[in-house]
Amino acid sequence: MASRNPHRPNVLFVLTDDQGAWAMGCAGNTEIRSPNLDRLAREGIRFDSFFCTSPVCSPARASILTGRIPSQHGVHDFLHWQSDTSPAGLDHRVPADGVEFLAGMSTYAELLARLGYDTCLSGKWHLGDSLTPRAGFETWNPMPYGGTNYYRVPVVEEGELTKREGSYASDLFVDNALRFLDHVDPDTPFCLAVHFTAPHAPWGREFHPAALWDDYYENCPFRSVPADEPLPVGFYANPVDSERRRRNLAGYFAALEGMDRNLGRLLDWLDEHGAADNTLVVFMSDNGMNMGHHGLYGKGNATWPQNMFDTSVKIPCLIRRPGHVPAGQVNTDLLSQYDWLPTLLDYLGEGGRVPSGLPGRSFAPLLAGRSINQRKSIYVFDEYGPVRMIRSQEWKLVWRYPAGPHELYNVADDPEERENLFSRPGHTERIRSLRRELDDWFASYVDPRLDGSMLPVTGRGQRDHATKDDAFAYRYPWME
Repeated sequence: MASRNPHRPNVLFVLTDDQGAWAMGCAGNTEIRSPNLDRLAREGIRFDSFFCTSPVCSPARASILTGRIPSQHGVHDFLHWQSDTSPAGLDHRVPADGVEFLAGMSTYAELLARLGYDTCLSGKWHLGDSLTPRAGFETWNPMPYGGTNYYRVPVVEEGELTKREGSYASDLFVDNALRFLDHVDPDTPFCLAVHFTAPHAPWGREFHPAALWDDYYENCPFRSVPADEPLPVGFYANPVDSERRRRNLAGYFAALEGMDRNLGRLLDWLDEHGAADNTLVVFMSDNGMNMGHHGLYGKGNATWPQNMFDTSVKIPCLIRRPGHVPAGQVNTDLLSQYDWLPTLLDYLGEGGRVPSGLPGRSFAPLLAGRSINQRKSIYVFDEYGPVRMIRSQEWKLVWRYPAGPHELYNVADDPEERENLFSRPGHTERIRSLRRELDDWFASYVDPRLDGSMLPVTGRGQRDHATKDDAFAYRYPWME
């Protein structure tokens, strides 16, 4: 049983890894099998203009937890780790795995724990030192790294790093989550975060159950994703041939379906224990993903220089609480992961507990069926080291420090971002205005010691605190 106090609803936060906003049936993809995501959309709100704070995993995850942008929390790239095996069969800890990247920063789980919530993390962590509970989570079952073999899953259990052989990762994370739920105090609200590694690579057939990768995906035409799109001018990326494209897409779709089935197990538990109407279910991804879009297979670091295409920065977001959150709505307000922490606290009536200096604003009124027009959500912002983005409903400016190349898109008329207007006549004043808004916004929130625009972030990983020498990796495959 779980808390039934309507003033202290339970919170189930589900996070996927590398899932584009396009990769759901409820978003119009007719080839992906995602019945439980589609159910959340029918029974709640689907946010159609929701953005990550950085188009790569670790920075985005740190922002979800803290409400800070990367230039405030200092995680600017995925945390670098190497596949090095010890005699015990476990991956050696490398510097990034021993660093407390979020030390001293309040997280949404910590703030809820102070309100009396029972907290649990099950699944991907990828934010540094993982052997002891972090970020306000009392029950602690993380997968420490950025990715994992789906059948040889490293997890921390009772303070020890072990490898769970034979258990499919998505099943294992939900097994541990359900074990937590089965022991929650009926008088105590819970905050459960389930962080899947799906649909992150590897995508080979051997990494996913045969029941997922069946004849359907073997024969799927994959018309829901682009084929043979040219790489945009000025970008470099690794090529993918047609055979690898089919293998990648089949594995990606299968991994998503495996996640969706396990999401169904969580929703079923809520139904069976009468907890659905008093549990706020929040689903999102850490960053977007290109699976043929723009000729790419990857996210913000799929290219050099790093990219800010909508397919990299737009993420799925679904929120449901039957009888409380409006059902069947599609919202198009510009929202970001940095809005999540203030929204959650505001929704719980604890807006006064939001730490000062955060860039986000609450969209809790939307969860009660009201508008947020008074918030004037005109722009949303992203950063990936020296690459920054400002986006409105109509325009997007991507600015690269110190000297470009820069991009300007009319995303209302050109949603596929095929025509870079930056050097076209007639846009000088628009660029100047957007640049001013961009610089002013970041100047309001950036910690000068952690300013990504001044750091050598290349998309190849981060080893240590951003203030340390040689914290970032540099080389790309095509530089070898």
